Amino acid sequence: MKIHVISETQFIMKATGIHTAFINHIQLLKKKDDIEVVVNNEGTGDVFHGHTYGLYYLWKGRKYKGRRVFTAHVIPDSIKGSLPVWWLFMPFIKVGLKIVYSYADVCIAISPMVKKAIIDTGAKTKIVSIYNPIHLETWKRTEENRKKGRQRLGLTANEFVVLGVGQLEGRKGVDDFLDIAEAIPEVKFVWVGGRPFGGLTEGIKRINERFMNAGKNVINAGQVNLDDMPVIYAAADLMLFTSYQENCPLAPIEAAACGMPVIYRDIEEYRSLYENPYIKAGSIEEFTTITKRMIYEKEFYDNGLKISKQLLEQFNEDIIRKKLIDTYHSLLNN
Repeated sequence: MKIHVISETQFIMKATGIHTAFINHIQLLKKKDDIEVVVNNEGTGDVFHGHTYGLYYLWKGRKYKGRRVFTAHVIPDSIKGSLPVWWLFMPFIKVGLKIVYSYADVCIAISPMVKKAIIDTGAKTKIVSIYNPIHLETWKRTEENRKKGRQRLGLTANEFVVLGVGQLEGRKGVDDFLDIAEAIPEVKFVWVGGRPFGGLTEGIKRINERFMNAGKNVINAGQVNLDDMPVIYAAADLMLFTSYQENCPLAPIEAAACGMPVIYRDIEEYRSLYENPYIKAGSIEEFTTITKRMIYEKEFYDNGLKISKQLLEQFNEDIIRKKLIDTYHSLLNN
């Protein structure tokens, strides 16, 4: 069996979670030699699997009727706080995504909220629930990576470092991250992420001004290549995941795999997604309080590490791979 995997992120917008999921998917399929994998223009396969929803996806999939799989990373709510005046685009986004979902014979829902969103569009497709794959060993912390990461970010060896990862837009909670940093000036706060959508990104002027006026404890590291992210994670001691909308986010799981506590925003998506407990905050004040406890209470921090380890149990590569292979076989057999 040969799987044809495509994503426009190979050519543009590499600094996104979708591109990371695309790379992880290819690595996962190639983990064993029981199937062949072709990527984008490398050839054709028995089953087509797309990660992005542009014209490239529609063009590449045209010869695979009955054998098309699409991983739904984006739902209509994903544009809230990502694009300026997003409410004007929402009706068109809903129609467009319905077409994208319906084009696939099987849509992979990476979380319960994604499954609901696909159904709500009225798309005519079979839905299979499979989490985003992640290769945990890639993110394992080493002293060498920690040293390299701190050198790259201009940090000393003993500083406590709080990390934020995501696109520079309102949806990712950048403003809140900066508010928390202002409330805890004695430790360093590092934000990593760029603007894949350029001038179409929400809040460019506001967020730029906020970083310009931020305290000396704030570092805007900008966009970082995926291959360099392990050293960035290793440089940090704690992640704040302040995003207001996510589906099956990779960044907090990568941080957990790197051996640090993660504080999530308390939103419905995570309540339905995670099988194990996670640390959550519902406001800037709660984020600030929990962050301070992580900094100054060793027992509380160590418990955060245990919670991160438990979170990783849900993302077993072998289980995710088997579900993918079973999905491909079911299309071919039918």
